[in-house]
Amino acid sequence: MNADFPRILTLLRKERGISQKEAAKELGISQALLSHYEKGIRECGLDFVVRSADFYHVSCDYLLGRSPERSGATLQMEDLPEAENGEKNNRMRGSILPTLNKKLIFNSLNILFDLLQKLNCTEMTKGVSDFLMLSVYRMFRIVYSVNHKNEQNFFQVPKYLSAPKAVAAMVEIEAEAAALADGAAGGKLITPEDRERMALTSESLAAAYPMYNSSLLNLIKNSEHKLEK
Repeated sequence: MNADFPRILTLLRKERGISQKEAAKELGISQALLSHYEKGIRECGLDFVVRSADFYHVSCDYLLGRSPERSGATLQMEDLPEAENGEKNNRMRGSILPTLNKKLIFNSLNILFDLLQKLNCTEMTKGVSDFLMLSVYRMFRIVYSVNHKNEQNFFQVPKYLSAPKAVAAMVEIEAEAAALADGAAGGKLITPEDRERMALTSESLAAAYPMYNSSLLNLIKNSEHKLEK
């Protein structure tokens, strides 16, 4: 059994809001055995995978981490909404990979910034925005430098200083945003009511963002696949 199964099995139970004891009873096994499955200590059989998928109303592929979609659907280019107006007329020529990745990123950003708008925290929005702009800045400089004849005076910060300065700034911004999210930044910038409004599950995200949720799920899956490498 792969490493995704215990995590997803636990996630589905917690999203359902039931205890291990209740889930075990419904799935026809002991609580101790379910605990072992959720911790990855023991591997289950195919019959339990199918029973769990039926109980949580998801596909076996989703339960096994083979698909980020609860239905087990495979993402196709035409399934993704256009990232912006006129995208069809401006589609990149050649490989579809740039267009696909652009859609994944743009559509995921739609969700991210909508959540920031609901959170209504200026400090968090600024931190996320600054971090993302620095990410684009760093990668643009690298792409720009492919042609060594390109004028480096296009940028104000020297090339040998830009990367370390950007990395340092991004680390600091991420730390400040994390402290703010955890309530360790001082003050009451994020109220209890705002935190409650940010309660999220895979089901609530799919319901709130039916057009963009597939992009976010695939972006997360692709990113974590790279992190595992």
